[in-house]
Amino acid sequence: MSAEFEQLVAEFDKFQSKLQNVDDRLANIGGMQDELSRLEATATSPDRSVTVVAGPGGAIMDVRFTEEALRQRPEGLSAALMSTIQQAVAESARKQATIVEEHMGDDLHLVDQVLETQAELFGTTVEDLKAQMAEDAPARGRAEQPDDYSERTVLRSEAEPQQQPSPPPAVASDGDRFLKNLFDEDDR
Repeated sequence: MSAEFEQLVAEFDKFQSKLQNVDDRLANIGGMQDELSRLEATATSPDRSVTVVAGPGGAIMDVRFTEEALRQRPEGLSAALMSTIQQAVAESARKQATIVEEHMGDDLHLVDQVLETQAELFGTTVEDLKAQMAEDAPARGRAEQPDDYSERTVLRSEAEPQQQPSPPPAVASDGDRFLKNLFDEDDR
């Protein structure tokens, strides 16, 4: 055989290999879509009073408060909630990028791009985020269990029974008075 013919055969083999790679990736799209649709990322505030669950695309699926959260001043609770939402949405993005890379290959380096963007946004390092991902990795397989039974779901599914609200505390805080006035105005 001539050298030119051998080169054509080698190029054809590379082309077939690339086609097979594309076919393999496309065959995995259904599995990837299924994994993405079931994705959940849970974040808890440092004081464990607020828990947020984010789903695909960073959609907030659940927010839970402990009794301790309800004793906080409105500004503190708001800050804890916003920070925890940001953490859950960021974790959701990292998990999505990981799933896409696992199914489609890392040609685009999606996880690296997400980590670099988040490191810049949150003022941390890519290494710290990678370490956090490594810590979270073993937890992926097991279902999330609430730490205690005093947590309350804010966003309820219709299947869950409605709980009776607890009586107001004996000494009302500024936040309690604000909420009472807000709800009293809605009842008029």
